[in-house]
Amino acid sequence: MTIKEAQARIKARVWQSVAQANLDLSALDKETLESFVDLVTESALLEIDSELDASKLESLSSDTLEDDDDNDEFKESILWQGRPFLSLVMDYTITNERIKITSGLLGKAHENVELIRIQDIDHSQTFGERVLKIGDITVRSHDPSHPEIVLRNVQDPNGVYEILRRAVLEARKRHNFSYREEM
Repeated sequence: MTIKEAQARIKARVWQSVAQANLDLSALDKETLESFVDLVTESALLEIDSELDASKLESLSSDTLEDDDDNDEFKESILWQGRPFLSLVMDYTITNERIKITSGLLGKAHENVELIRIQDIDHSQTFGERVLKIGDITVRSHDPSHPEIVLRNVQDPNGVYEILRRAVLEARKRHNFSYREEM
């Protein structure tokens, strides 16, 4: 189910509850009533997402990136960890070396993109996403298996974009790696 579908279902349920409550709402104009239902819908979505975050945090507390090498130079550290809004089956992790995307509920699939292979990063938000403070981050890389990945419905996309941008620059600097563009 997409976010828009969930939003539509919750909004329909709120309208249904209002109708079944037999409340006298004749004093409110239609626009005010619609604004109220929209507000209740957005609040319900945010509450559901925060509950998903809490339950996901408990299950992720045992999952950590471990490195057998004790050398600090090659130790991988987590810079950001998150998941798409209202998602139970996908996790995003940005480390100082790679972007790791894990998907699946029972079986797990892992995608990795090394930061030094990343060429371009963009982020975008629709109006509805701006209201919910979520957005998409598009990453284009030289990775042959995943030339373009999209981190969908990320909380605080501007902040995550900046974390990723700085991590890519640091990884390039650390590995003495640079791109030469032809014009």
